[in-house]
Amino acid sequence: MKVAVFCSFLFTALARLSLAQYHYQGLMNYLENRMIAMEERIALWHEQTNRYNSDLKEFRQQAADLLEKLGKDHDALKMDLEKAGAKVDRVEREMDYIETRNPPRPCVKADDRMVEQEVVTRERKKDVFFEVSVCMDIISRIRAMKILKRMGSPKGVWTKDARTAKVYVFNGTSENTLYEFGSVRELSASSGTSTGRQITLPFFWNGTGHAVYDGYLYYVSDREVLQVIKYDLRNGSVADTAVLPVEDHTPVYTLNPDTLVDLVAEEEGLWALYPSGDTINLAKMDSDTLDIEQMWDTTCPRENAEAAFVVCGTVYVIYNTKPPSRSRVQCVFDVNDMVTSGEAPLVYFPRRYGAHASLKYNPEEQQLYAWDDGYQILYKLALKKKLWALAPPTDP
Repeated sequence: MKVAVFCSFLFTALARLSLAQYHYQGLMNYLENRMIAMEERIALWHEQTNRYNSDLKEFRQQAADLLEKLGKDHDALKMDLEKAGAKVDRVEREMDYIETRNPPRPCVKADDRMVEQEVVTRERKKDVFFEVSVCMDIISRIRAMKILKRMGSPKGVWTKDARTAKVYVFNGTSENTLYEFGSVRELSASSGTSTGRQITLPFFWNGTGHAVYDGYLYYVSDREVLQVIKYDLRNGSVADTAVLPVEDHTPVYTLNPDTLVDLVAEEEGLWALYPSGDTINLAKMDSDTLDIEQMWDTTCPRENAEAAFVVCGTVYVIYNTKPPSRSRVQCVFDVNDMVTSGEAPLVYFPRRYGAHASLKYNPEEQQLYAWDDGYQILYKLALKKKLWALAPPTDP
């Protein structure tokens, strides 16, 4: 009996031991399979890592080659642009030369102009012809240019009294001091404004719209209201003042935001250019009393305008671009309706440094006194007769 129980117990133990060995072997097989799978994944990761490293090295090499090529292309493009810039400068100089030698002809023929003018009321033309302006000249071209020197701020005014040899310099756009020189030669030989006679004004001047005529300075003072100050340069006193009928304190030229009103002195006396909405207006002033005698809407836009001047009752508005380029006369207005923009020759100024801060015409010399980025420049003008001066209207 005991032997049978022992045998049964031994059999059961062997069976359990065999089952345990079976489970252990299964666990070992599972673990071995997992290790093999992990080893395969690690091997695959190593393979992919090596491939990525190889691709990255290849990409780096390609990027370096591309950057090197772009650098060479950039240098070549820079050289091409420099050559193109040199060619453009040469072409502009040639254009300046051609324009000074062969000025463009008017867009409208004289005969066509005569026929067209006959349709307009002749009596009105005849009445106005000598009322406002008796001068018959119009600009045909820029004959010559002379860079006198560089002195002062980027913006300013230099001008000469048409009745004397004296030259006046306004340095900047707002100050109460100007400088007087005995002549253009004296100014050219000077070392700066400090060598000129200093004149202190009772009121600050604003902008670059000043004019000197027959011993008097006419300038704009922007205080509570815009005023024209007439200052006697001989005895150093204020001769008269007048309030300008300008509602908005906006610049007359958008490219010269400091100039609200531009005063001009020429053959016919004193003029004022001032803003009116999007266009430029013109007023004829009495140089003695500063009274406004007559006003016109020139229809010339203020946008991209940098300066203007008046010759024989004809306004020439100069335009440019915000990045300074070649200044050009693009709008012309004649108070006697004898000249239109289509008839006026297309005048280009030689490209120099920046943009004109001021242009002042001297009728005795037929020259423009220009201030360009601190440079004092003289433009000699060539004039011709207006078409109506060649054949004035007659009664039918």
